[in-house]
Amino acid sequence: MRSFCLAIGTLLLAVIWTAQFIAGWRGSVTAHMLAHMAVVAVASPLMAVGLAPSIIRPKASTLIGLPIWASLVELVVVWGWHAPVARRWADGSSLGMAAEQASFLMAGLFLWMSCLAAGRAARPSQRAAGTVGLLLTSMHMTLLGALLALSPRPLYGDENVTCLGLTLTAAEDQQVGAVVMLLVGAASYLAGGVVLLSGLLADPDRRAA
Repeated sequence: MRSFCLAIGTLLLAVIWTAQFIAGWRGSVTAHMLAHMAVVAVASPLMAVGLAPSIIRPKASTLIGLPIWASLVELVVVWGWHAPVARRWADGSSLGMAAEQASFLMAGLFLWMSCLAAGRAARPSQRAAGTVGLLLTSMHMTLLGALLALSPRPLYGDENVTCLGLTLTAAEDQQVGAVVMLLVGAASYLAGGVVLLSGLLADPDRRAA
């Protein structure tokens, strides 16, 4: 199962990145969000399921703090690349887009692998840290999506854009992109956190205590 998840995640990542570089959809916030969420909220957790057991083997004492640090790294990367100046660089430069996508993947893998490793730990406090890391990420992803959706003006330009054959105003494009972030990104981290939490609550040692 781990090998299958790794293969599917890697294939999805290859499709996303190929489409990003060959399609004429740069400048669309919606297209950017579709690719972004596919990398960090779909491909990364699939790949992490296959990679985490063989790569993430931290000491027990670090499992409590590692998911929290990973969530903070994800926050800095995601919020940083959604600053207008960073978006302009990524949209207008192949180097910028490569840097953006690589940082999304590294931050996503770091987070999911850290939280999954903590979720398999023996101590309840360590397993709880994995849950907190994913739920905290869901919260700051939801906040960013809400801020983009409720912004009184477009942050990334004023011109109409084309995405997947649809022509959208800049405001509509930003709002649809924000909804994608909320529906896919925030929901993925929330679901992961709930799964780890259910495993923690179902722990026989915890119930016995």
